[in-house]
Amino acid sequence: MNIKLGASLLSWITPAWNAEAGKYAIEKTAKAGFDLIEILLPASMDFNVKEVKKQLQDNRLDAVCSFNLPKEAHIAFYPEAAEQLIKKAVDKASDLETDFLGGVLHGGIGVFSGNPLTENEADIIAEVWAKIADHAKTRGVNIGIEPINRYETYVCNTAKNVLDLIEKTGKQNLFLHLDTFHMNIEENNFYDPVILAGKKLKHVHITESHRGMPGEGTVNWDEFFRALKEIDFEGTLVLENFSSSVPGMQQVVSLWQKSPHDAEELAAGSLQFMKNHIN
Repeated sequence: MNIKLGASLLSWITPAWNAEAGKYAIEKTAKAGFDLIEILLPASMDFNVKEVKKQLQDNRLDAVCSFNLPKEAHIAFYPEAAEQLIKKAVDKASDLETDFLGGVLHGGIGVFSGNPLTENEADIIAEVWAKIADHAKTRGVNIGIEPINRYETYVCNTAKNVLDLIEKTGKQNLFLHLDTFHMNIEENNFYDPVILAGKKLKHVHITESHRGMPGEGTVNWDEFFRALKEIDFEGTLVLENFSSSVPGMQQVVSLWQKSPHDAEELAAGSLQFMKNHIN
């Protein structure tokens, strides 16, 4: 397996990006010993790319990007707005000299139609994805699409949901981005979705069932890492768990219980946990 281990921006700060907070997150990620940081792009796409690139270089840290569609860019309802926004995110990732953009790129988080996804909606999404994939190819960026749980979307809840839509596009640079928190809610187990994806799996958010320290919740990690070894996974495993010690984090991610670990403890323990399972 050829795996890079990373931490999300959210391991250290809330999503409200500014230069000072971004620098802090980059420095903390490097100091904790990760290979890379996942930069969650703000909807405004407003930050100084040159400055961030220098911060990454100064800290000898690689980066990947992610982006979550806002409600006003729900693809099935607003395909043109979604297409333009995701293309901007692709451009930002490329400008940062990263080759991957992941995230919730199938629909706006928290948007519901009141019904399951229709065939017409699926066609609209596949058409938009195809255009985005073509644009991303010109910028050297692969795209990973993250299924999330039923309480946050009706569009893609499972690995199969995403893989089926990717197949409709016929594009080769669209991939699956899994998240163990959402898998714990929506999948039958932690083995089958990974095997089903095979080489289409490029990126994983590693997070426990309660968003805390891996190994202290209900995720079946042995099953999950066994599947990664069987597909000879090549990609990134990025820590996306949260600590209430980060100011504002409880409100942003509905982390109402006080975390038993502060951000530093959570990062260090989680990194060691990932290393133990892939070695």
